[in-house]
Amino acid sequence: MTNDQRSGLIRLACDARANAHAPYSKFHVGAALLTESGEIICGCNVENASYGLTICAERIAFGTAVAAGHRRFLALAIATSGGHPPCGACRQFAAEFSDDLPILLIDSDQPSRISETNLRDLLPGRFKFQAP
Repeated sequence: MTNDQRSGLIRLACDARANAHAPYSKFHVGAALLTESGEIICGCNVENASYGLTICAERIAFGTAVAAGHRRFLALAIATSGGHPPCGACRQFAAEFSDDLPILLIDSDQPSRISETNLRDLLPGRFKFQAP
């Protein structure tokens, strides 16, 4: 990932966060996913009164990217108040596409405060389906 791509991921994850629909939790999340072709696909969380139907920003970004034909990803940026990592479901969802995806965790309250990690560290021993 180049410095320009990194800066773009950070900016677009923060921008996507502003579009979140979070009337219940008030916890706004933005995600930006860098595809192998260099395109950046964004997502934001969308809550629902039936809480189980809520969709996380990360899964929206991956779903949008897959719908556009992408299957290989170089990095994921997530913007939240406090710079929190993705939930367990999003970690497993991302693991469908990469064992070791670099992840930038952005504190949207202090956007210069960015923590870098990867999927392998966030989801050790992940579930991986192996057909018989």
